[in-house]
Amino acid sequence: MFLEGRRALITGSTSGIGLAVARALRAEGAQIVLNGFGDEGEIARLVDELDAVHSGADLTDPDAIAAMMEEHGPVDILVNNAGMQHVSPVEEFPVEKWDKVIALNLTACFHTIRLAVPHMKQQGWGRIINTASAHSKTASPFKTAYNAAKHGLDGLTKTVALELAQSGVTANCISPGYVWTPLVENQIPDTMKARNLSRDEVINDVLLAKQPTKRFVQPEEVGALAAFLCREEAGNVTGANWSIDGGWTAQ
Repeated sequence: MFLEGRRALITGSTSGIGLAVARALRAEGAQIVLNGFGDEGEIARLVDELDAVHSGADLTDPDAIAAMMEEHGPVDILVNNAGMQHVSPVEEFPVEKWDKVIALNLTACFHTIRLAVPHMKQQGWGRIINTASAHSKTASPFKTAYNAAKHGLDGLTKTVALELAQSGVTANCISPGYVWTPLVENQIPDTMKARNLSRDEVINDVLLAKQPTKRFVQPEEVGALAAFLCREEAGNVTGANWSIDGGWTAQ
C-alpha cells in the first residue's frame, strides 16, 4: 500500500486502460478520482468499487478541466489517459475531427499538467503519467490526428520531465500497442472502410500484424506498469517513453 494518502486523477478512467490503471493504483492505497463518460449506473458502481469520486468533465473544454482540477485537487498522481481516434485518408479527414482529437489527446494533457504541477513541486513529490501509444514512436496510415497528437505527447512529456528534474516530480509516457478496449474496437469499422477489409482481416492483418507477440496487450498490464512508475524506486525514472506493445516498435 505504498500509495496510501496519495490522490490520483486518471482521465478517461470509466473503462479500458484508464479503469485498469485506477484499479492498480487503488490496490496500492491511492485515493482515486475517476473521469469519463458512460452509463450512470455503471459509473456509480465503479465509484463504489474503488471508493472513488467521479468527474464528468469534458476534457476538450479548458474551463471544464480547470473546474475539475479545482474541485478534485490537489492531485499527487496525474494519469492523462483520455483519448479518441478517427480513421480517414488525410484529404478526407474532417477538420472538426482533427480539432477534437488534438484537443483531447494532447491539449487536455497540457492543461491538466500545468494545473497539477504547482502542488507537486511544492510538496517535492509527484507522478505524471501520460498514456501515449506505439503511435508516439511510429505512424500508421489514415490516423493523421492521432499520430500527430501522440508524437506531440511524447515531446510534452520529455519537456516537463526536464523542467521538473530536480523537483521530485517525474513525467513519463506509457506507449501501448493495441489493447483490446472500446477505443480499439470502435475504430475497426472505419478501418474496414478505409482499407476495404473484413473485420477479421483488420484484426489479424492490420492490428495484430504489428505486434510480434500476436496478442492484444491487456489493460491490467498497463495498470501494473503505471503502478511501478509511482513507486519510490522509480524516482529516477523520468522523461521515458515506455513501450508495452508486444515488440511492435522493436522492428
